[in-house]
Amino acid sequence: MKKYVCEFIGTFILVLFGCGSAVLAGFAIGAQGIAIAFGLAIVAIAYSVGRISGGHVNPAVSLAMFINKKLSFKDFCGYVVAQIAGAFAASGLLNLIVSMTQIGNNGLLGANGFEAESAVGLTMVGALIVEAIATFIFVLVILGVTHNEKHSSNAGLVIGFVLTLIHIVLIPLTGTSVNPARSLAPAVIVGGTALSQVWVFLVAPLVGAALAAFAWKFLAKNEEEI
Repeated sequence: MKKYVCEFIGTFILVLFGCGSAVLAGFAIGAQGIAIAFGLAIVAIAYSVGRISGGHVNPAVSLAMFINKKLSFKDFCGYVVAQIAGAFAASGLLNLIVSMTQIGNNGLLGANGFEAESAVGLTMVGALIVEAIATFIFVLVILGVTHNEKHSSNAGLVIGFVLTLIHIVLIPLTGTSVNPARSLAPAVIVGGTALSQVWVFLVAPLVGAALAAFAWKFLAKNEEEI
């Protein structure tokens, strides 16, 4: 239960500060600032609650760990439920905070999107491709940097930097998901187009994570340190 609580808290932190930076301060800090906020949130999570649960805060990461037999099916289910609950709690709080500000609730809450909801008009197919590729890279890095204890002390920093890089590239394209929980909660609360498009940001990250898990199995096979 402690692990599930940590996943709830960690996902809450990621969504509140990551999406919060976009909604409340995006006009001032721009895409680079939002990207840094997401990366720093991961670092904070990794060196706090991440020491207990692993700091997945992402169903795609948990799926990869399950495929690689680093997470039981019971824990996989528990992690995903906790992550989604944490994302909803954070999005609900963010929605409340925004409604009490002078900027008013713009109804976005950091929701992802494509076509008219993309800053550059990325197509649906394009969104599927870039989200799957970005998640593949993100999860492959996580699997690589956490597989051995001698590298794990710096894992939080490495993962945070990589997530920052991914956000810098993807924010203009889709708003950046690579995390089904982070995408689902804002979309459900906002509704409308965000909700109708959210399936892309559920499917693509899970596919990318699964491919990364199988790729890691192949690449790391027979390696002495595994």
